[in-house]
Amino acid sequence: MRTYDFTPLYRSAVGFDRLANLLETAARTSQDGGYPPYNIETTGENAYRIEIAVAGFSPDELNIEVKENLLTVTGRKTANDDAEAQKTYLHRGLAERDFERRFQLADYVVVSEANLVNGLLSISLKRELPEALKPRRIEIGAGQPLIEGKAQTKVEDKAA
Repeated sequence: MRTYDFTPLYRSAVGFDRLANLLETAARTSQDGGYPPYNIETTGENAYRIEIAVAGFSPDELNIEVKENLLTVTGRKTANDDAEAQKTYLHRGLAERDFERRFQLADYVVVSEANLVNGLLSISLKRELPEALKPRRIEIGAGQPLIEGKAQTKVEDKAA
């Protein structure tokens, strides 16, 4: 595995330390050799879905947590020692092992729902921009006309 040195980026870029940390983390982790497999898809302009193959896991054995823009999905198999002791496998291809998957989320991306159907854990995400960051239209007023660089003042007729 090739390692990258992001030190020059830290020295020359101000305010991009979070981006450099993301790149460094992505370069360091290979994420458990691909277990469990997953897909990331876009379902709209500001909507995404992560699907993780978790065959053999029940909803109570899965945990989804978001903390500081980091989505962590963990699976912990409950021990069935009595049932497992009575089985004799000729081939055991189903992993059913504990796992932890991490996904770095962009700012303002939130988890909207999660469902487990037919062994696929589907996590829906959407970007929710705060009102202050959404584009808004600014009205242009007519203002008052200027005469020789000075604001024009109204002269009232007091001869009434």
